[in-house]
Amino acid sequence: MTDNALIDRSRDISQPLEQLGADERMKETSDYLRGTIALGLLDRITGAVPSADDVKLMKFHGIYQQDDRDLRDERRRQKLEPAFQFMIRVRLPGGVCTPRQWLKLDELARAHGGETLRITTRQTFQFHWVLKDSLRPIIQGLHETLLDTVAACGDDSRGVMCTVDPQSSRFHAAVAAMAKRVSDHVIPKTRAYHEIWHGNERVAGSGPEEPFYGRTYMPRKFKIGFALPPSNDIDVYAQDLGFIAIAGEDGLAGFNVAIGGGMGRTDQAPETYPRLASVIGFIPADQVIACADAVMTVQRDYGDRKDRQHARFKYTIDDKGLDWITAEIERTMGFAFEPPRAFTFTSNGDSYGWNTTPDGRHHRTLIIENGRLDLGLLDMIRDIAHVHRGTFWITPNQNVIVAGVKEEDRPTIDAILAEHWPDIDNFSVLRRNAIACVALPTCGLAMAESERYLPSLLDRIEAILAENGLSDEPITVRMSGCPNGCSRPYIAEIGLTGRAPGKYNLYLGGGFHGERLNRMVRENVGEPVILEVLADAFGRYAREREPGEHFGDFIIRAGIVRPVTEGRFFND
Repeated sequence: MTDNALIDRSRDISQPLEQLGADERMKETSDYLRGTIALGLLDRITGAVPSADDVKLMKFHGIYQQDDRDLRDERRRQKLEPAFQFMIRVRLPGGVCTPRQWLKLDELARAHGGETLRITTRQTFQFHWVLKDSLRPIIQGLHETLLDTVAACGDDSRGVMCTVDPQSSRFHAAVAAMAKRVSDHVIPKTRAYHEIWHGNERVAGSGPEEPFYGRTYMPRKFKIGFALPPSNDIDVYAQDLGFIAIAGEDGLAGFNVAIGGGMGRTDQAPETYPRLASVIGFIPADQVIACADAVMTVQRDYGDRKDRQHARFKYTIDDKGLDWITAEIERTMGFAFEPPRAFTFTSNGDSYGWNTTPDGRHHRTLIIENGRLDLGLLDMIRDIAHVHRGTFWITPNQNVIVAGVKEEDRPTIDAILAEHWPDIDNFSVLRRNAIACVALPTCGLAMAESERYLPSLLDRIEAILAENGLSDEPITVRMSGCPNGCSRPYIAEIGLTGRAPGKYNLYLGGGFHGERLNRMVRENVGEPVILEVLADAFGRYAREREPGEHFGDFIIRAGIVRPVTEGRFFND
């Protein structure tokens, strides 16, 4: 299908402006994401961007306005505005980062980001604690190493993920390059980003400014990922569009296509739910762009633009029916899917320590608890970046792989690690399979702690595991500070989502490889109840498990929770 065909269809199913939701009307009148952002950046009276619409539009530019919630009450009592600051998310397709890019990220974090970086659960970096005057310096600094923040947030295609397990390295370069190509293809084409952040002049063009997205972009965010079996580290079933690599006799044969995954839900709104993606067929490798275009076109044209809680692709699929959506994708592509091909996932974690691949290169995984790169870790990896001749891979489990190391360079990297962090691998099995979102104090959506609290909660869970002789059992734990699910908690064997300070929903029974949703067992409870429930479950698991049985599988088999067969039954 040609680009012109996409342009011709882009407004076929448009709705009158007055019938759109508020955010849709805002996008429609934003002048392709320009709004009045440039003017708001000049306002010196406030540390915020004054216009509420501009705050939303800046998400398309990779920027969230936030405030320090630890100080919110105190500043309110002092009749001061909130301690406004910003989060900036980098677009990093497939999580691949060069040493030069890492050094620039490090420099900018020290100068403008509170001497810290965060590794996200979608393989990229976030700057926090950024003041308004530092927004342009960071974005312009990133540009020096060919990085940007375009479409890192907003109602568009978010950062494209790709498996980075070194054991899958036979195809990693080809699939990572495909992830980068897809990312560059699906991001918005508006020049607003370059005008606002780089000072480029607006130039009139002869064609549509957004030939695919139109004026209202996507109904909601849209997430794409590439998985390389046997690793499901990207949690491909949590993606709106997942490509599962299939090997052939002569290399990469193509991809199984999975659609309709998504984690977000809203408490007290049973019509919202997480959903696992459905595998609908196979395509040759050279049809990936056509498939991505078609899938996004169907969601663009049929997704709900009145109710944002109902606007993700998963709801479009469940409303229209999977068969109808698949047929519409095939019609839009101009060809039919082949039957899905066999594949197997055996892990969704990282390979720790040194790994050597058939090409003779070495890969060293560095465990970064909850993705938090504070000054000590920044110093360590900066020293590595100065001597490293390969790349860095950012993992979906919030770790860093020093990738492509030559044999003669290993001792140098080992010496740097020994100097900065001699016991860097001294993490329990439980912590190696745990991730958390940032949550408080910066995220405006957080209802409870996540990143700052999970380590201490794991201390207590580890003690219970030790009492039951389970310390060496791999169990996935995911914690989010709210129900939106950035850490993908609803597919964890143990999932926790924040409800209020110190209170969480507790979920059990997810699939170890990300292949099954879990189910809530306790609602809005504190740590004592969480530990009591886990102690009982671990005790039974220790006594009654079958050989090789994962904890989540046992929870289902033992009848502790009923399996969730489809996302729409998650709240039953």
